[in-house]
Amino acid sequence: MKRLLNVLIISLLMMFVLLLPRADAGKSADGFPVGGALNYGEYGRPATLDPITSNDMISLRIVELLFNGLVGIDAKQEIVPELAERWEIAEDGRIYTFFLRKDVFWHAREGEDSVPFTADDVIFTYNVIMHPNTITPLKVRNEFIATVTKSDDHTVVFTLKRPILNALAKFSFKIIPKHGPQNPEFLTREDPFVQNPIGTGAYMLKNVTADREAILVANEKYFKGRPHIDKYIARPFADQNIMGQALMFNAIDMIVLVNHRDIPQLQGDKRFVLQPYNALSYSFFGFNLRNPMLADKRVRMAFTYAINRQEMLDSFFQGQGTIISGPFAPGSWAYNLDVQPVPYDLQKATALLNEAGFTKSGDGIMEKDGKALTLTLKVPIAKESEAVKRVVLAFKNYLAKVGVEIEPEFQEWLSWKEDVFQNHDFDIVFASWVFDDSADISSLFHSAEIGPWKNNFGAFSNPEVDSLIVESKLTLDHEKRRTINRKLHKIIADENPYTFLWTLTNYAGYNKKLRRVAIHPYKFFSFADEWYIPESEQR
Repeated sequence: MKRLLNVLIISLLMMFVLLLPRADAGKSADGFPVGGALNYGEYGRPATLDPITSNDMISLRIVELLFNGLVGIDAKQEIVPELAERWEIAEDGRIYTFFLRKDVFWHAREGEDSVPFTADDVIFTYNVIMHPNTITPLKVRNEFIATVTKSDDHTVVFTLKRPILNALAKFSFKIIPKHGPQNPEFLTREDPFVQNPIGTGAYMLKNVTADREAILVANEKYFKGRPHIDKYIARPFADQNIMGQALMFNAIDMIVLVNHRDIPQLQGDKRFVLQPYNALSYSFFGFNLRNPMLADKRVRMAFTYAINRQEMLDSFFQGQGTIISGPFAPGSWAYNLDVQPVPYDLQKATALLNEAGFTKSGDGIMEKDGKALTLTLKVPIAKESEAVKRVVLAFKNYLAKVGVEIEPEFQEWLSWKEDVFQNHDFDIVFASWVFDDSADISSLFHSAEIGPWKNNFGAFSNPEVDSLIVESKLTLDHEKRRTINRKLHKIIADENPYTFLWTLTNYAGYNKKLRRVAIHPYKFFSFADEWYIPESEQR
C-alpha cells in the first residue's frame, strides 16, 4: 500500500510539473516568441523561385527568405558575414579569400537528409551563373571575377580580373546547392529546381499551390538561429483593390507595396502600421527599338514631350513621387541632377513627328509611307490597379492629341513577361525597375544584354554607352566613376529608349501584431527572421 501511495505521489508530482508553465515555451534564444503565420499579399505571381533566373521583385522577395550570400547587408547598409564567417583581401585588391561557416546545411528534400554547405557549392554557383546557356542578370554583374578555387571544403578563393570599387558587396549573390539543379552545368527556366528550390535560408519552401501561392516554413536548422515566425505565405493578387480589401478584412497580414489610393485609409486605421521605405526604383514606358518607327529617336522623344508626367503623378499618386530624367535611380549618387526632365510640350512633339516624316491623315492619325502610327502598349496584370489603368489611359489620350494611336493590352503577369522578355512581341511597355546597385545599369542598356530573357528587352544599342558602362566598371576612382555615370545619364536621356516617368515613395502596410519589422529597401525580407508575432495574436 505504501509503495502504491509513493507511486501515486510521484505520478501526481509529474503531472504537476507538466502542468507548470515552462519558462522557455514558445520563446527563441533571444527571448522573443516563436510561432504564428504571416500571410502577405503580392501584386502578381512569382515566375521562378531560384536566385539565378529570377528577375522580378515578387520572386526575389521569396528568394531572400530561401537563400543566403557569402556576405549580407545589414540595416545600416554595412557588409556583414553570412555564409562566410570572415574573409581576407590581398593588398593588391585582386584576391578575396572567404572562410565559410561549418554549421550550415541545405534544406532537406522530402525523404532526404540535410546536406552540409561547402566550398563546392560556391564554385558550382559561380560556374552556373557564368555558363553561356544560363540566362541571368547576374552574369554581367560578376564578369569582374577571373577564377574561383577552393583551398579546402570551407575556404574559397576568388581572383578578380582587376581591382574594383566596392567589390566585397558584390559577393552578396545567393549561393545554390551543387546537388540542387537537375542540370550540373547550367540553369534554365525548365529545370525543376527553379520552381522547387532548396537553399540555406531562414525559411524552406513547403509547396506552391495551383494558384501560385507560395508557402514557406521555418528552417529549424538555420545557422543564425530558428526564425520566430513559423510560416510565411505569399498570396498573389491580380487586382490591387482586392488586395487592399483583403488587408482591411484581415484575410492577409501585410502588403509589401501598398496602392497609393489605399494610403489614407490605412493611415486612419489603428490596426495597421504604414511603413515607408526608400527603394531605388522608377517607372517608365519602354520602347521596342526593333520596330522601325520607334528606332527613330525623334519619334521616341516626341512621345516624351507629348505626356504631362507631373499631372499624372499629382492626379493618380497624390503627388507622392518625383519626376525623373534618366536611367539611374533617383537618390543614387550616380543620378545626374543637371539633366532636367523633358517638359510637356505638344507643339514640340508634333514638330518632331513631322521632322521624322509623319503627317496626319484624314482620320487624324499620323502616318508615314501609308503606314499609320498605331502601336500596342502591353501592361502586366489583366486586372490592373486603378492608378495604373489611369496612367495608361492618360498616355493613350495624350498621344491621341498628336495623332498617335495607342492600343493598350493588359496581360496576366507571366504572359506579359513571355511577350516582353522572351518573344519581344510588343511596341511599348509600362513597367518599373527596382535596383540593388544604384550605379549598375549594364543589364538594362548594354548591347550584350539584348536577347531572350535579358533585361535590355527593347534592344537599345549605343557603342558609346557600351564603352562608358565598361569604363565605369573598370575605374577605381569614385569621383571619376561619378563623372562617367553623369555622362551616361545625359546620353541615355537624349537617346530616350524609355520615357522615364517617376520614382514613387513606397509603403508597406501590415497588421500591428507584427513586431520588430525592419524592411530592406530592395530585398524587403532580409531581416524577416527577426520579426515576430506575440503569442496572444498568433493564429
